Amino acid sequence: MVFNIQDSEKRTIKTDYPREIKKLDHVWIPLSDGSKLATTIWLPKDAEDNPVPAILEYIPYRKNDFTAIRDSARHPYFAGHGYASIRVDIRGAGDSDGILLDEYLKQEHDDALEVLDWIQKQTWSTGSIGIIGKSWGGFNGLQVAARKHPALKTIITLCSTDDRYADDVHYRGGNILGSDMLWWASTMFVYNARPQDPAVVGDNWRENWLNRLENTPPFVEEWMRHQRRDAYWKHGSVCENYEDIQIPVFAVSGWQDGYTNAVFRLIENLPNAKGLIGPWAHEYPEVATPEPAIGFLQECLRWWDQWLKGVETGIMDEPKLISWIQDSELPAVSYDERPGKWVADTAWPSNNVSEQSLYLEEGKLNKIPADSTELAIPSVQEHGFYAGVFCPFGQPGDLPADQRLENGKSVVFTSDPFEETTELLGNPVFHASLSSNQKNALLAVRLSDKAPTGESTLISWGMLNLTHRNSHEQPEPLEPNKRYNITVKLDALGQQIPKGHKLEVALSPTYWPQAWPSPKPVTLTLFSGKDTYLTLPVRTPQKEDEKVENFRNPETAEVLEKETIRTECRTRHVSHDTITGTWKLEDFSDEGERFQPSNGLQYGSINQNTYTIKENDPLSARAECKWEVKVGREDWQTKLKSHSEMTSDETTFYLTNTMIAYENGEEIFHKTWNTEIPRDFV
Repeated sequence: MVFNIQDSEKRTIKTDYPREIKKLDHVWIPLSDGSKLATTIWLPKDAEDNPVPAILEYIPYRKNDFTAIRDSARHPYFAGHGYASIRVDIRGAGDSDGILLDEYLKQEHDDALEVLDWIQKQTWSTGSIGIIGKSWGGFNGLQVAARKHPALKTIITLCSTDDRYADDVHYRGGNILGSDMLWWASTMFVYNARPQDPAVVGDNWRENWLNRLENTPPFVEEWMRHQRRDAYWKHGSVCENYEDIQIPVFAVSGWQDGYTNAVFRLIENLPNAKGLIGPWAHEYPEVATPEPAIGFLQECLRWWDQWLKGVETGIMDEPKLISWIQDSELPAVSYDERPGKWVADTAWPSNNVSEQSLYLEEGKLNKIPADSTELAIPSVQEHGFYAGVFCPFGQPGDLPADQRLENGKSVVFTSDPFEETTELLGNPVFHASLSSNQKNALLAVRLSDKAPTGESTLISWGMLNLTHRNSHEQPEPLEPNKRYNITVKLDALGQQIPKGHKLEVALSPTYWPQAWPSPKPVTLTLFSGKDTYLTLPVRTPQKEDEKVENFRNPETAEVLEKETIRTECRTRHVSHDTITGTWKLEDFSDEGERFQPSNGLQYGSINQNTYTIKENDPLSARAECKWEVKVGREDWQTKLKSHSEMTSDETTFYLTNTMIAYENGEEIFHKTWNTEIPRDFV
């Protein structure tokens, strides 16, 4: 059945879904302070006569251009199955009013509560609402759920975290995440500077644009002012009080995602939570790589029908955690597929998982403790260039290379060949007795699967700022040469180790660019014996695993908006100047020039990130991020260029952020922010 476009604000749309749908473009949701949020709504055509539950996605990524294609598949699907699906740009993003001053501010949550109020009052709404979101939208879904709005009945949170300090793109283990702290801040710096669309907001678009350019801060400045886990990070970290979330939560991630750990914490601590972990990168599972992608939209419908329509779908009778145990694979910087199997656990922690310990002695991992000996672990500043990215999005080159490229720059301990195939599910934990020759030091731990032919595949890693050994809130300097017992929790994994393979543990006081280097070169001393060991989460296969049904294949969700793309490119290059001893990682991504026929918008972005360091000189570390972003149509063209840098000396971090804006090729704005921030136990 074919429906014609009625006007620019309301469109009926041809689909094969059970319900005829219409799209409401450029809807404005008013807020109590006079601001308004730009919104697109898809809903069944007859929803005013037969009201439906609502699903909200609430993010800052511009619904009319940069997320328009993905939105035009997922939201119509929900609408075609009997829901109002609502996509809102948060304050300061896209065509919405205001300025986006930081991530996850109370203002963002307050606005969300008003959005829920508005939805509840609409004639097409039954008053029952769910929130879905990936990454930013997964974060604020949890955060808004904690505010206990009575209309919010459930959420689906993907690729998100419950702990903004310990488990996000800013800090890991009390270390500055050198690869992502500046990069993500530079991303939001240029994203926030994009203009509203004059075809939507009218002639005041330019005044609003200049206001955004002048008054939107570089987020990295505030993030770097909080180098320990203080009240700034506790805000929005729902782990501070899990009891605030009483509604059902479906938590989803993938083994290549940067946020897998949170799924385990959420299903352990929330009363009505279920978890799903596949092999995927930072993406929705119906379109994610590597395969197998799944029919995730169908799973969402089962969840929504259960909690928003009161239909008994059986989804809550299924295991609390379903996860993909990956087969062993040789190292590759990209995978199209990760073979393995689905397994099910009825609770977490799971009775199917037990700890197995391997003790460290010189060069070896043994099942029994060795006699105490001292092992030196020196600094090699260029250790870490082959770690891959912190949070892969599924782009070529995101994953770690063969770890033999790193092992010569760290101290490695290797197990005997496994006598039987073993499955691991959960977090490995490294325990060590050690000392440092400096007051400020870190420890990075890599865990790899070593094939009989010698290749080494990174399967988990973790790191700890040793001044944070007792607390992320109250760090303490190390007393040089004093012996400490420390614990490093590695990232969760679901991994098969085949018979005949070995495990490798690699230790180093450096991991650039994942961790910003300690102020001085460090030598750690490791003391082998009963206090220095790795615990592995060994899962015993269950007969019930065989009953886990494979998920359906992704259902075809028609992409209702069209887009043409010209010239996509991704490169990732490591170089070494042997004369100067300088190591450099250059990561370049061009998403191409894109055109959307439905609204005439042209857009695209180019990003280049460069990380450099000199041998034996931790203070030579430099992160540099450049962006070029375009948005326009016909005779209205805008372009933004940004340049962000971060360096340090022993006492201070130095931040520089420059933004240049162009309108129709003419420079109309140029500003540089320079900031110095003291080091605080990092």
